[in-house]
Amino acid sequence: MNTTSQRPLQSHRSSPSSLSSPSLQSPSSSGVSDTLSPVAAGTAGTDAKPRAAGTVGIRVQGIERDYEGFKALAGIDLQIHPGELVALLGPSGSGKTTLLRIIAGLEFATEGSVFFGAEDATHLSVQQRRVGFVFQHYALFKHLTVADNIAYGLKVRPRRERPPAAAIKRRVEELIDLVQLNDLGRRYPAQLSGGQRQRVALARALAVEPRVLLLDEPFGALDAKVRKDLRRWLREIHDRTGHTTIFVTHDQDEALELADRVAILSNGRLEQVGTPDEVYENPASPFVLSFLGDTARLPVEVRDDKVFLAGEALDVAVPPGTGPGKHDIYLRPNELTLTEAGTGVPGIIASVRRTVNGRRAEVRVAFSDKLIELDVPPGADLNVSDRIGLKVQQARLFPSG
Repeated sequence: MNTTSQRPLQSHRSSPSSLSSPSLQSPSSSGVSDTLSPVAAGTAGTDAKPRAAGTVGIRVQGIERDYEGFKALAGIDLQIHPGELVALLGPSGSGKTTLLRIIAGLEFATEGSVFFGAEDATHLSVQQRRVGFVFQHYALFKHLTVADNIAYGLKVRPRRERPPAAAIKRRVEELIDLVQLNDLGRRYPAQLSGGQRQRVALARALAVEPRVLLLDEPFGALDAKVRKDLRRWLREIHDRTGHTTIFVTHDQDEALELADRVAILSNGRLEQVGTPDEVYENPASPFVLSFLGDTARLPVEVRDDKVFLAGEALDVAVPPGTGPGKHDIYLRPNELTLTEAGTGVPGIIASVRRTVNGRRAEVRVAFSDKLIELDVPPGADLNVSDRIGLKVQQARLFPSG
């Protein structure tokens, strides 16, 4: 696939954090630690980003998962670096949650291996893998307070591994401060909002000093405004703590806004892995392109270095390296510019509607019965049946079939 332009890549790693730094002491070298490792301070990597003590990279190699003849995962290879935040993105049934569960040790692959750092974790239990897990529906204990929910994983450890009560208390206080739930430690889950409950769930996962943090649709049960606020907050938490983090989502905006890299799955296969800018600007397949936002697909033919729709040449630049023959051109609403009739790609306004981000028009392309969508610029006076032109800012073509 080819494109005519590419926007500069952006990184989350340089984002400043507004969170204050906890001040727990370092663990002692004796058999039972009198203190716990700092919640939000670790070993700095080469990019000066904090990394949680004990966090590791993850490598999945040749992962297959069969369910009585149904292949849920097929040949998955994925490398996740220490301290990285990676989104597993895909529609329902793509295999993203199955992959997360295999990494967690909640189920096992039919074939393939899972490595935590240099350790082969393929056959280790959840407890042996030392993962922190955050679920969509919180999974908090209703009869325990916020503080007791956070402390639970530490209190139920075997006696010889359990930190002293004073160390647990200090860690809970630090985590309550980290997730910004000050003065709510004595409340019960029923007295909290959905967003506050999810903060408690994250604090509980962090309390046990996980090597890896796994989140399964963590914001799926929340309304849109709360989800948006919480994903910004989660990014800040990650930048402070530096845990290797994998989260599952079907929300494209969530994945692109939060992750260092996005792994896109479809029908049990890994379609593409890259930074948010890479997968959006240079999608590796028609599926990735169509899944990451609204697109319209038109059948075209490329010949003589021109693009033809229904035999008519379009005012569209052919991306370098595109060979002749039948292709599909994919158009995004935000990459089309309204021009005067007689210029660009000719079309007729079929409808105009209001969205939360402005107005959007459906345009029937001349020489075709296909409808494409256009973001209407502010102040533009458009009516049904108006003849217009469309300038394509960026053409993405894939061979047909």
